[in-house]
Order: sequence, then structure tokens, then C-alpha cells
Amino acid sequence: MEKYSEKADVEEVEHAELQVRDVDPEFERKTIRRVDWRLLPLMSALYAVALIDRTNLSVKFPNSARTAGMAVDLDLTVSNRYSTVSCLYFVPYILFQLPSNILLKFFGVRLWLTICILGWGIVQLGMGFVKTWGQLTVCRVLLGLFEAGFFPALVFVITTWYKRHEVQKRLALFYLTSVVIGGFSGIIGYAITFLKGKGGLDSWNWIFIIQGILTIVLAILNHLFIAEFPQRNNFLTVEQTNLILSRVELDRGDSLPDEITLAKVLHHLVSLMFMCATMPAYAVAYFVTIILNSMGWSVRNSLLLSTPPYAISCFTFAWLSDKTKKRAPFIAVQAVMILVGMALTGYAKQNGVRYFGLFLSAAGSSGCVPAVLAYRAVSTAVIVSAGGVGGIFATTVFREQDFPRYLNGVWATIGCQLLMIVLLAITSWHFARKNRLLREGKLLAPLEGTPGFYYTI
Repeated sequence: MEKYSEKADVEEVEHAELQVRDVDPEFERKTIRRVDWRLLPLMSALYAVALIDRTNLSVKFPNSARTAGMAVDLDLTVSNRYSTVSCLYFVPYILFQLPSNILLKFFGVRLWLTICILGWGIVQLGMGFVKTWGQLTVCRVLLGLFEAGFFPALVFVITTWYKRHEVQKRLALFYLTSVVIGGFSGIIGYAITFLKGKGGLDSWNWIFIIQGILTIVLAILNHLFIAEFPQRNNFLTVEQTNLILSRVELDRGDSLPDEITLAKVLHHLVSLMFMCATMPAYAVAYFVTIILNSMGWSVRNSLLLSTPPYAISCFTFAWLSDKTKKRAPFIAVQAVMILVGMALTGYAKQNGVRYFGLFLSAAGSSGCVPAVLAYRAVSTAVIVSAGGVGGIFATTVFREQDFPRYLNGVWATIGCQLLMIVLLAITSWHFARKNRLLREGKLLAPLEGTPGFYYTI
């Protein structure tokens, strides 16, 4: 996504600085708190539903014998049909990321997000009535189409309200809350299985129907309460709005929109890092119940164990990152957690150790996602598009023929983390060098076209 970036000159930055300096700290604190309460709870709930809706195939496909429910009804056990249905969601999800940002600016946050959420809610509801795996595939493609503009829009909106060193905690809280809620999808899915036979429908039909109805309700709530961009908001006073815009302008000079250029897209190919972060996250989301069931746990316990308590890890790393104003070291630590976790899951003999490996992988990947978004938050659409590539990668390398240990997928995930560490080292060196040259007065133009701007590493 294009970053909010007006080429502010020195006088504009100095004016913004004077405005912020003159503000009462208590007034500033109350304003930020008001923004937090307006943005984060609803956005977290919306993304939680999106996360559940895109990954809930795994909830319906937990049986290692593949002999019950949707797997048999739709012939998903044949060849690689499950991976195909999971994978094709990401094709429109990637292709429509950038076009959706143009529509976001045209329709505005409220209307565009309502269209996206209502669209995939209707599709999700329709998935409860499909009769063949081909119909399910079409629904998954439509689901990817409607969700394409959703997550980057939410992240973009959040980053336009806060300073850089306030962003990761908010992204982590937003992402973490949604992941924790989404993590309970296994428990929710198990509870809904008791509806089996009601209305002549199987339990997997009811999971889609109930989640579809919930999504449609949230689309209505989104239209009523979602926050627009700062300069178009309707819940702050004029003084509070000016404060928000001045703080962002002073911090990075991006309170007003700029156009996408090819140079910017090429400059932010660091989005490969986001692919490396999302790949294990999607792998865990789609295959965790299958792997757990292969360890000998029942369907019920597999669903319950797919809700690991990794929330503390995610928010702790985010808090430390914003506190120290460092990104790269904490991303590297979490990449190593994923690497070790995948190795344990693939090669350990004891099931308890293998489950601990899944825990490490989930904890590391859930923390890396908001960390990478905060690391290069100025190109959200390009970054999130690469995240969709990570989803395709995850659903294709964890192959049916590799069940139950999925060693091919384990090594692919480990390779992604090694690539993450290499890219992190290269980009960190590049940004550190740019910062040093600017401090030494050897650069003719300010970084990112913004006076006073330095990269956060």
C-alpha cells in the first residue's frame, strides 16, 4: 500500500514540532487513549473473524483417518485437493491487494471495509451449502477476493494514527487479539459439532453458516463505528485532530497521502521478509489440528490443543521493540524460535516435545508478523501481498503424501526463516548505513523525502 507521505519542507516540520511542544501532556495522553479505544477493539474483532474464516478449513479437517465430515462429503482426501482448495484462496488475495488500495481511497475506509466484510460474510455463509469440492474452491477464490483489501487497509489506517515507535505495540495488540480470538476457533468448532444433524446439515455446514452470519453482523457494526483516516475522522475535536496530524508529520512526514511509484515498490522488496513470517503462521493455522491428531490425540483434544497460549510472547517482544526502539534483533530471535520449533516438530520422537515445537513456531510467527509490518510499515500493500505468497507456499509444501510429519514442509519453513535472517541482516546494514551518511552530512536529500527522518532498525 502507498504510504502516507507528503514531502514536507523544513518549515512545515518545524511548525509541527512547535504545535506538539505546546500541547499539554495529559491532553495528548487522553487523545491517544481515545484513538486506541476507537480503533483497536473493533479492528481486532474484525481481523479475528477474517483469520477464522480464511483458515477454518483446518477446523473441519482434523481426523487423521479422513473418514468423517467435510473430508468425505466433498472428497477432499483425493490427491492434493485439500492443499489445492487452501492454496487457491491466496491467488486473488495477492492479485487484488494493490487495486483494492485504489478503491479504498475512492470509497473511503467505512464503505470499502463494509463492502469487503459483507462480501466475504455472504461467501462464508454460502460455503455451508456447497455440495462438491469444486464449489468449495470457487467460494474460497471469492473469499480471497473480498479479503484482499481488508488486512492492508486496517494496518494502513493504524499506521496513519500513530508515531513510528508507537506502531508496533498497536499492531501487536491488534494482531495478537485477533490471533487469540482466532485461536479459539478450534474450541468453537468443537462446540458447533454438537449441531450435527440439525436441519438436515452436518456439523461442518453449521460452522460455515454460523461464522458467515457472525461476519455479516460485524459488517454492519463496522459501517456504524469504524474510524476513518485522521483528517476525516468524526470522533475527535478539531484540537485533537490537529494534534494527531502534527505528531505524525513531525515523526515521519506522512500525515497526507502520496502516490504509488514503481521506485517505491522496488525499494520495498524487503516485503519478502513478511512472506517468511507468514509462511509458518499459515502452516500452523491450516495443519496444526492434522499434525496433533497424527500424534494420537483425539479430534476433540486436537481442536483444543490448537489454541496454544503464545499471546504473552507476542506482546512481550512488541513491548521490548517499541521500548528499545529496535526491530531487527527481536525479529531475528523470533525467526530462530520458528526454526527450532519446526525442527522439533519434524524430528522429535516424543509427542510432548513435538507439541512444544508447534508452540515455539506459533509464538515466533505470531510475533514476527506485526514486527515486520512495523519494520517497514510504509509499504503495507506490497508487504501484505507477499504475505499471501507465504500462504500459497505453506499450503503447497505441506503435502498430503508427507503426512504425518510433513518433513518437506518443515524444511521449507526452516529455509524461510534462514532467508528471513539473511534479508534482515542486509536491510539492517543498508538502513544503518543510510542513517550514518545522513548524520555525517553526506546525503544530498533527506531519507524518505522527510527532513529529520531516520530508519528504525
